[in-house]
Amino acid sequence: MIRLVGVVLAVVGAVVLWSGLKARDSLAERATELFTGRNTDKTTLYLAGGGGALAGGILLVLFGGGGRKRR
Repeated sequence: MIRLVGVVLAVVGAVVLWSGLKARDSLAERATELFTGRNTDKTTLYLAGGGGALAGGILLVLFGGGGRKRR
């Protein structure tokens, strides 16, 4: 069950990360970066949140719930 949650979390994280990468390449984002020198808060949240969810999901798939049950 924990590994299934990890797979779902990894897929959702990959989609959010991909959305953040696509948003970073938009014309409005490039103009904002040109004038302010940084990405918008929304794009930064997509990139950080998506990357964190993807990493957490991968860790759950690799290390979550595979051992014997303790009594």
